[in-house]
Amino acid sequence: MPDRVRSVRLLILAAAALALLAAALLPVKADGAPPDPVHLHAPAPNPAALTQHRELLARGDVRTAAGLLAMVRAPHAVWLVDSTPAEVERAARTTVETAAREGTVPLLVLYNAPGRDCAQYSAGGASTDAAYTAWTDAVARGIGTHRALVVLEPDGIALLPSDCGQDDSAGTRTAARYTAVRHAVDTLEPLAGTAVYIDAGHPGWHTVETVVPRLVKAGVDRATGFSVNVSHYHSDADSSWYGTLVSGCLAHVARAGDPADCPERSLPRADARAWLTTHAAGPAADRAHFVTDTSRAGRGPWIPKAGVHADPQEWCNPPGRGLGPRPTAATGDPLHDAKLWIKTPGESDGHCLRGTAGPKDPERGTVDPKAGDWFPAQALELVRLALPPILPRAAAGQVRGTENRDVPLRAAG
Repeated sequence: MPDRVRSVRLLILAAAALALLAAALLPVKADGAPPDPVHLHAPAPNPAALTQHRELLARGDVRTAAGLLAMVRAPHAVWLVDSTPAEVERAARTTVETAAREGTVPLLVLYNAPGRDCAQYSAGGASTDAAYTAWTDAVARGIGTHRALVVLEPDGIALLPSDCGQDDSAGTRTAARYTAVRHAVDTLEPLAGTAVYIDAGHPGWHTVETVVPRLVKAGVDRATGFSVNVSHYHSDADSSWYGTLVSGCLAHVARAGDPADCPERSLPRADARAWLTTHAAGPAADRAHFVTDTSRAGRGPWIPKAGVHADPQEWCNPPGRGLGPRPTAATGDPLHDAKLWIKTPGESDGHCLRGTAGPKDPERGTVDPKAGDWFPAQALELVRLALPPILPRAAAGQVRGTENRDVPLRAAG
């Protein structure tokens, strides 16, 4: 195929894919007025992704190149990590002002709690609790009156210092983690255009009974709600059901109920729905809402074969996963505010060793990039195995299953 024809065809395919991946609508606060329809912000792609895109074109794989381009230009989060207060204030302000000029709303992920990730693959964070407070205050100054969605501290309450042997006998560090998250909620949620979602882990981690008290201690009653499945691979159906159960249990606990009475995912859904009707009834506006991360949810979680790996690390760059539902607020569920791409698809989970000495990932036979770096092999898997598909089916560039419906959500707050 001549280069000129190939280039024209690529532009057609990519344009069609991007048109169908237009951003969804999300809630904003506007002095008590109904929420305005807004679109999600799509930050600049990872430069390494654009390099991979050029390499695909050079090999003549126009179709995959178009799918990859659609993936990296879709709306996704801006992660705020490991920076000084001055740096994070500038980053937050630049993001929200850029989005405002576009008429979009950015999704910000705050990931800087002291002792983050229990010093594992994504170790880091602020050096002290006081430093974290100053950092979150700086984020608030950067956002100002602009619109923003905030996912607060992935794994921050799902993986506490007490969960990994990094606390003292008095539980000082765990108590400090809760204080830090509550301060962030109380600083960010009152901003005129900001909605805060505290991360609650994923459906395969904590039970409803155990995660709900953590959310309560973290101040979820003063936030818009919580997030589910951040940087994980569970199907959106499972994540949404888990979110529904957690929201219902929070409503039950707010009425002095015992979280031990709340239904778990193992309970038949008909029975769980009956319990929710009895114990957690009420307007959706009065309940904790949730968002789900669908960026890598297309094929569900990886189920490793028993006995193959000493520590399968099923969360860490699992093979054969695909992109999930596109970012949208058209969930059909008044509690489920949006399906979002919170984890940037194509970026590595870390050096996955699965119980070996390494340095190679024994499942993939290669050395995985460090957490947050571009992972070309995984990016191709996500594009090629996406459900719904993202690869164009024909020269016209049709992409099945994407959403572009203007459905406003409730006002945050």
